[in-house]
Amino acid sequence: MSNNENASMGDLFPDLGPESPVISGVAHDRTESLVTVRGVPNEPGMAARVFTKLAEAGVNVDMIVQAGASTGTADISFTVPESTIDRVREALQEARKELGYQSFDANDSIGKVAVVGVGMKTHSGLAAKFFNALSAHGINVLMISTSEIRIAALVPLDQLDDAVRALHTAYGLDADQVEAVVYGGTGR
Repeated sequence: MSNNENASMGDLFPDLGPESPVISGVAHDRTESLVTVRGVPNEPGMAARVFTKLAEAGVNVDMIVQAGASTGTADISFTVPESTIDRVREALQEARKELGYQSFDANDSIGKVAVVGVGMKTHSGLAAKFFNALSAHGINVLMISTSEIRIAALVPLDQLDDAVRALHTAYGLDADQVEAVVYGGTGR
């Protein structure tokens, strides 16, 4: 018989405290486009119809935001890989009558920056630090997406490198030497 037979789970797996490090890295991507479909009817199933059309065109969608207006319409914004923007345009133009939207536009002058870390689940103030760091450098946030372990924001492409540096500094991730490569997209 094992000596661990009478041990509790706490004895076998002691509490190691809050996850560490709180923020383990900053990632960025400069190969996405922001699409906004404006003036879609604000009714159940509309987002499903828009994203079904994009799925049928083989388009992978990442960040999504929908904003309703008092006029009974909504704007749906989302990011897609820049390499698929022609398929997005074609799918939306073909489905214009069916979807009933007023217009759409695409912006490829954006970049995505994100901080990741399992400690986000147990530490407060990390979102405030994220947005304060960007604000202090005059960086405008165009869209926000979060999860349990990630905060991501779209920023103007010409400010992406400044955003990455600001977040590295804000979270104490600056290093004298490069020790690892963080994925930053395929470039343009």
